[in-house]
Formats: sequence, structure tokens, C-alpha cells
Amino acid sequence: MAASTWKGHLTFGLVSLPVRLFTAARGETISFNQLHKEDHSRVKQVLYCQAEDKPITRDQIVKGYEYEKGKYVVIEDEDIRKVAPKTAKVMEILEFVKSEDVDPVYLDSSYYMAPDEGGEKPYALLFAAMKKTGYYGVAKVSMHNREHIVIMRPGQHGLLLHTMYFADEVKKTEEFRTDTENIRDKELALALNLVESLSAEFEPQKYTDTYRDNLRKMIQAKIEGNSVVETPETHIAPVIDIMEALKKSLEMRKPPAVAEEIAAEPKRRGGRVRKAGSA
Repeated sequence: MAASTWKGHLTFGLVSLPVRLFTAARGETISFNQLHKEDHSRVKQVLYCQAEDKPITRDQIVKGYEYEKGKYVVIEDEDIRKVAPKTAKVMEILEFVKSEDVDPVYLDSSYYMAPDEGGEKPYALLFAAMKKTGYYGVAKVSMHNREHIVIMRPGQHGLLLHTMYFADEVKKTEEFRTDTENIRDKELALALNLVESLSAEFEPQKYTDTYRDNLRKMIQAKIEGNSVVETPETHIAPVIDIMEALKKSLEMRKPPAVAEEIAAEPKRRGGRVRKAGSA
């Protein structure tokens, strides 16, 4: 099993059980080094003092916080150490909340929470209770020199934990509103049909990072001295008639017989069907 990022006791009420956390997900990227264009040798960044107009070494650097424009207070590492929370060995569940009340925008890093030796039974009991009730747990823990509020939720096989953004870290979007007043029933019905036609089981393994794959292929092509094939640009025509766009989208998703039926549907005006030969 993966190395633990935190070990301690999870407590709620008078119940305490040993648990450990290990990272559930981590972004993967392809990194590049900076080279001198002329000879392809590695380069390094030079730290430069603007006031003295000369380069300086790292041991001449201190941290500074700009409290006014151009004015700084020096913060020593010892100052930060004094106020930083110590990594705690206890994670306390503060409360349980309804899962539908937790907006995913507040969720940050993901961890698996596993029972440690001797904690299997109470862990299984907590997992079953949360799964049965649909509640998420809100807990507090100190790790990595920072205090975190975390969300615990039941997954398929056990408990998952997410560090949570604090309210003042989430950008407010009062202007982010959607007007649904002018949607017609016919438009909504077609949109629902299109959504249903695209529905499928969630299988994360189906999805890959195409850009990362293309980067690897490009790098290999450069190593082998081959030319790099440019990724074609996708052109999307603007939607002029949303009803026609929805119908055509459904035609592409439906079996031939159903697609023909959709395409042959008579056009309506004012909610009435136009008869042949009528004005």
C-alpha cells in the first residue's frame, strides 16, 4: 500500500479509532528544462538585487510581506515556525452534514482514509452509517504545518477525505446566473432526449490526457529526427437555430429509423401543425 501522508486517531463523540491517510490522486505533467539556445546547456536563474544592481546568493535572501506599496516587513523562518500548527495526531469530526449541501467547489486535495491496526471494526461501522444516512463528515486536522478543515465521505469501498477550501478562498459569483424563464417546453424536451442519448456509465479509464499523449509522441518524433505533425484545429459553427441543432444532434445519436422519424417531423407554427397546401 502507498506510504501514509498522515497517521493518527479519528474521533467523534467518545469513539476513537486509528486511521491513516494516503494520497488518492495527483496530477501528472511532462516537465521541461530550460536550456541555452546556443549550446543546449542547462541554465539557472540568477537572483538579482534591484537596489544594488547586482546578483546575490540565496543565503542573502529573507522573506518579506508587502503591507503597503513598496513597504515590507521582514518575516523570519523562526517567526513562521512559532505560529504554524504542529502536526496533530488527532482528527476530530466536528459535525455531519447532508451530502447534497456540500458544493464540490470547496473540495481540494483527495486522500484515501484507511483503518490502522485495531481500528477495522469502528471504521467499518462509521463507513456503513455514513453510507446509510447519506451524511458527510466535517473534521479538523493539522498536518504539513497547516490547519485543515476536511470533508469525509463514503466511497465505494471505504472513506475518502478531501481538504476543503475556506469560504474566503472561494471566489463569489453573484453575477453567475442562468435565465431559464424563456426556455420552451419543446426545446427542453429535445435537450432532455439529447442528454439521455449521451448518457453512459461513468468509467474514468475511458478518458485520457490527449495533450500529454501528443507531447510524448512529439518528443519521441524529435528524438528520432522525424517531423512533428500539428494537431488539427476544431472548427465549430455557431448555433443559429437551437431547435434544428438539437434535432440534428439527436439524428446523429439515434438509430436510422428513429433519426428518419425525427427528421420527418412536421414543422409547427404557433403550436399548430401546417397542413399540406395551407398558407
